[in-house]
Amino acid sequence: MFFKQIFDPKIAQYSYVVGCQATGEAAVIDPLRDIDQYDCIAEAEGLRITKAVDTHIHADYLSGLREFAERGVKVYASDEGDKDWKYEWLINSSKYDYELLKDGDAFSIGKVEIRAIHTPGHTPEHLTYAVTDRGGGADEPMGVATGDFIFVGDLGRPDLLESAAGQAGIMEPSARVLYKTVRSIEELPNYMQIWPGHGAGSACGKSLGAVPQTTLGYERRFNPALKAATSEDTFVSFILEGQPEPPMYFARMKRDNKSGPAVLKGALPAPSKATPQDLAAKAAQKGNVVIDARPRNQFAEAHLPGSLLSPLNKAFNTIVGSFVEEDEDIYLIVDEAKLDEAVRDLIRIGYDRIKGYITPEQFEEYRHQGGEVDSMPVKTFAEAKDELSKANVAVVDVRKYADFAPEHIPNAINAADSRLPEYLDRIPKDKTLYVHCTAGARSAVSAAYLKRAGYNTLLIDDQFDNWKKLQGETVASS
Repeated sequence: MFFKQIFDPKIAQYSYVVGCQATGEAAVIDPLRDIDQYDCIAEAEGLRITKAVDTHIHADYLSGLREFAERGVKVYASDEGDKDWKYEWLINSSKYDYELLKDGDAFSIGKVEIRAIHTPGHTPEHLTYAVTDRGGGADEPMGVATGDFIFVGDLGRPDLLESAAGQAGIMEPSARVLYKTVRSIEELPNYMQIWPGHGAGSACGKSLGAVPQTTLGYERRFNPALKAATSEDTFVSFILEGQPEPPMYFARMKRDNKSGPAVLKGALPAPSKATPQDLAAKAAQKGNVVIDARPRNQFAEAHLPGSLLSPLNKAFNTIVGSFVEEDEDIYLIVDEAKLDEAVRDLIRIGYDRIKGYITPEQFEEYRHQGGEVDSMPVKTFAEAKDELSKANVAVVDVRKYADFAPEHIPNAINAADSRLPEYLDRIPKDKTLYVHCTAGARSAVSAAYLKRAGYNTLLIDDQFDNWKKLQGETVASS
């Protein structure tokens, strides 16, 4: 059996290529939308991808299942859950070769068996896949691809249908379903390998580990969420407490994966190289957004008026997904060598309207030739300390509420960066906003977003610990 785990650090997502060397067939579990990466892996191993499968209707990226289906690959998806949790683009389709799976259903990749186990809680239709290498003589599974059920050190959060998808009143019932699912797998052996759908950095849980895989026995001993399953009420209280605010785009991913993502047919968007003058004009027009992927200090010093800051780092998808509307045309300021990376990041969360780009070198030339630029004032906590209590200043703390609640600057407004557009009605427009976070990265992108939205902003680019070292006052939420 061939087995390979593929990791995307931007969305902390794992997908898997499972193959049978005897027959040359392979399947992909939880593919991303740009499926050419899996073709490269299969080709290097002398395999051909004949099947693809999703564990559930994903919330944090667009699935590549439809891309494979368009190519004639047989695809598998869950037939569990109620009518609201069906793959609408597959049901009764005459175009695609597909099979909908229920608990206990199985399919084979050559001599490798993949069997579905219904594991609801994160979502109602969620399936886990047990993989058995029958070609190697095994009659029991080696491990399970758990999707968003079991992670290293955590379980998939059961509140996303309410906190991200807006289904009121579903959070606690989903947590109780997840508890029953945890109890239902008690007979699975400890040696079973766990191949999770996400790792550290994902918003699909609150304390995911960075180790890429684990065993069920290890998780039973050390996973806090599994250990909390001593009673249903204890588990529900634990699993719902302290979950981070989900990024704004999660609701769209649920919707689009259910109805069917737009088809790329292997062709990624190809933005054309523009001029800084082009982008300056676009930034001033409604329906466009210029995303500046340079470091925050360069953006603060000079940027195109009306542009957004989103450095091309691990937070790129979360920031763009939270701040950019799905129907806006996108223009980038990005290094030419990283253009493909940026395009892939964007299409993975449903942004296909990537129209043009310029490089940082073009921007600098434009700036030095007298092109119109804007700047954003920056201070440390030491420089800003005496100003934070002024009547014309409002402190905006863009940390997650779990970080804000224990200690924050008095009268600070909490507006988590990943949900910032929802908080605009609580942020005053008649004051200068001093925006801070834990270390400066989230406050920088948030200050840029607020500035684009018409607020007067100042970035505090500093460690929050430095505020406490200055004996700056902090309070806790009641």
